[in-house]
Amino acid sequence: MRIVRFSDGSSPKYGFLKDDSTRIFVLRGDPLFSKIELSGEVFELDEVRLLSPVIPRSKVVGVGRNYAAHVAEMGSEIPAEPVFFIKPNTSVIGPDDPIVLPSWSNHVEPEGELAVIIKTVAKDLTLDAVDDVVFGYTIGNDVSARDKQKLDGQWTRAKGFDTACPLGPWVVVDPDLDVDNLRLTTTVDGQVRQDDSTSAMIVGVRELVVAASQTFTLLPGDVILTGTPAGVAPIHPGDRVDITIEGIGTLSNPVVRR
Repeated sequence: MRIVRFSDGSSPKYGFLKDDSTRIFVLRGDPLFSKIELSGEVFELDEVRLLSPVIPRSKVVGVGRNYAAHVAEMGSEIPAEPVFFIKPNTSVIGPDDPIVLPSWSNHVEPEGELAVIIKTVAKDLTLDAVDDVVFGYTIGNDVSARDKQKLDGQWTRAKGFDTACPLGPWVVVDPDLDVDNLRLTTTVDGQVRQDDSTSAMIVGVRELVVAASQTFTLLPGDVILTGTPAGVAPIHPGDRVDITIEGIGTLSNPVVRR
């Protein structure tokens, strides 16, 4: 099942699509906070505009240096523990929303990532409890102003600016989704930049959720980005970034500078 947040020209609505269907069955409220009930409305996917499937009430937790090849291309060393950082919810945009390159950066890169959506309050989890607190999975783009990341020495400005966290196109809720072995590709104007599998993560998906819960209290709607493979390179105005994850779909965003 795929959970979508969308607009038909009025206020945002939530719905779901079954399997490969293009029919959206509308829900009465946000399924993270409301009982799942159908409103009776039905839309076709091409009749609406998809929005970010979730707007975190609290935070987006990013994970750095979680693929060995990416660590090597950045000239870093593999960390002994997960490297966490925070992206504010104001950085979140949805499918087809523009990534706006900030005026203060001359080197911005996309980073395709598997994203975890949390559904309940969670703290100090054990591995066997992770699936009970995960709502589903989507695609994230940890857009990074690489020049300022290097200059600042910490990552808040470089990874937290407005539009630096595209999410979508929907949340996949599927207990059979093998999140530890999904192919991830990132293309820019059709040219492949990243092509790897989540099986190459240094710290696996569930282990990252556990570690994040030991650092932060996770709240419903929180998003955990799980790290990016090798292949990062700059983007420019007029580009389009497409991130595809097997079993989930494709997140696509144009690039502009204003």
